[in-house]
Amino acid sequence: MSLLQRMERAQRRAAIAADALVPVAPPGPPVRTPIAPGRETLLRDIRRQIQAEVMAAFRDQSELTGSEAREKVAAFIEGLTAWGNYIVTRDEKQRVLEEVLDDLLGLGPLEPLLQDETISEIMVNGPKQIYVERNGRIERIDAVFVDDEHVLRIIDRIITPMGRRIDDSSPRVDARLPDGSRVNAIIPPLSLVGPVITIRKFSARPFTVADLVRFGTASQEMFDFLQACIEAKLNIFVSGGTGSGKTTTLNVLSSFIPKTERIVTIEDAAELQLRQDHVITLESRPSNLEGEGEITIRDLLRNSLHMRPDRIIVGECRGGEALDMLQAMTTGHDGSLSTGHANSAEDMLRRLETMVLMSSVELPLRAVREQIASAVDLVVHQARLKDGSRRIISITEIYGIEDDEILTQDIFKFQYAGIVDGRIDGQLQSTGVRPTFMDVFHANGIVLPAGEFGIPPADSTMPKPRHLKSRRGGVEAVIIPHAEPLALGRGRTVAAGGMVYVTSVGPIDMATGEVVKGSIFDQTNQAMSNLKDRLHDAGTTLDRIVWATWSLRDPSDWDHFNEEWIRWFPADAPGGQLSVLTALQRRAGFRVSLSVIAEAGAPAQLEAGAMVSAADAQADEAPAPDAPAPEPPAA
Repeated sequence: MSLLQRMERAQRRAAIAADALVPVAPPGPPVRTPIAPGRETLLRDIRRQIQAEVMAAFRDQSELTGSEAREKVAAFIEGLTAWGNYIVTRDEKQRVLEEVLDDLLGLGPLEPLLQDETISEIMVNGPKQIYVERNGRIERIDAVFVDDEHVLRIIDRIITPMGRRIDDSSPRVDARLPDGSRVNAIIPPLSLVGPVITIRKFSARPFTVADLVRFGTASQEMFDFLQACIEAKLNIFVSGGTGSGKTTTLNVLSSFIPKTERIVTIEDAAELQLRQDHVITLESRPSNLEGEGEITIRDLLRNSLHMRPDRIIVGECRGGEALDMLQAMTTGHDGSLSTGHANSAEDMLRRLETMVLMSSVELPLRAVREQIASAVDLVVHQARLKDGSRRIISITEIYGIEDDEILTQDIFKFQYAGIVDGRIDGQLQSTGVRPTFMDVFHANGIVLPAGEFGIPPADSTMPKPRHLKSRRGGVEAVIIPHAEPLALGRGRTVAAGGMVYVTSVGPIDMATGEVVKGSIFDQTNQAMSNLKDRLHDAGTTLDRIVWATWSLRDPSDWDHFNEEWIRWFPADAPGGQLSVLTALQRRAGFRVSLSVIAEAGAPAQLEAGAMVSAADAQADEAPAPDAPAPEPPAA
């Protein structure tokens, strides 16, 4: 028998006794289980018991709203506390009243957590465990549900307005709260601890750049750079692990899109809070009870292409929709944005490959990587660090493809500076790499600040690009390496101990600074010519080489390379060892690079050699002794 039933029975007995004028002993106090010492523990037990009784009484009275519910619940609590001889203060009664009203009209124990702005995530692990995340750290709180049914009732209250369901046939669901907070729920038999709810809270007021700068996500200068990238219509993926703040950053980046453009957003549960006026928000839909009517992200993406969008924003790519997103990025929808789960920018590209292969469209891996290299310009990678802070830790450019490998380079990288007051100190800094898309800024009329965010200026001594990204009119990778010029084919010479050391001589046309195009024969011939010049400048010659290191991009080119190598040594070609080109040399378009050790030669010997060579040349041009004299020209 419940406390409410016992109370009603006692009241009826008291009424009968009063009519009969027969004294009746008052009912004894309800039996209560022993409780732990401490006021808070006592109040919690009282609160739970009253909460259970009130919920049982009003379970079928969902029509109660507003002030009516408050009055009835307050009266009911007064009666229960008085009958049960509970000693509670007015403030404590008010607290119980609010909690009961939360159960009747709101989300129960979750209501105060949703109102707490310091909480970013709420995790319900069954009815008896609730955890929250504050400032990147997880902690357990002193709040519980009554039982599994109580949790299920709250889940239904969240998903019913969205037309979604959760039951044994569909035991998981994604939804959102009116403020945009993302909700995931999963129930038995999939969950063995009871119903589980995970809520990723979103601020009622969208975060701004100033907020993220204050949080330490990135500096104002880095957001200025990203704003320039958005205005230049670069395609951007925001990558990161779970809870790293990808969606928040995507929301801020979306605010940089000009208000004159038409934006279509596509999400499983609408979370983005764009401030522009011309925004169309699309949300996927699960199947109904009959298993029909499902509308996927991929369906919405395809439909959006017929809606004349200037930009498409996909909340998160998880599967085959990645192929359609890449197609949109390469078919006139420059400046599109999306997010994806990954541990690094490189992992994001690998995940994109996997997601495209999940599209059920059979494509060779080379074609998939070509699509990614052409479509994606930047990967902004965000992470949650050990101190709980969420930081952008790299901004990486995807600038082409070579040998079936996507070419990437970090433009900005997070530099760790230490720990200050328990917080990780550091910021994004330029890596010394100049992005290949800098000309895109100028083409779009975007004026960069003085210093260009710390990006190094263009270097005229560096090899020039051969091709642009295919999306911008080229057919091959951008070939703009970023390193010291001497490391890219011009070679470095050092004389020591009677020897001359020459390293990294490549197939560079010294007059133009460009990599020589053509076969392995063409590049080897140019590299040998450059090597000969370097040795001559150092006072020695090819025939004084005692050891060589041959670096090839493809070892299978060895036979062709060796054929050209020995051609430069009529007597006896020196020996050496074979190695593989460095990544920078490969990206520069090299097929070969040479490093040698040669004996130092005396200038007199070189001059004598030059005189002998000249005499030989004259001898070659002189007629043979037995040859007839040439006839004089006709008059």
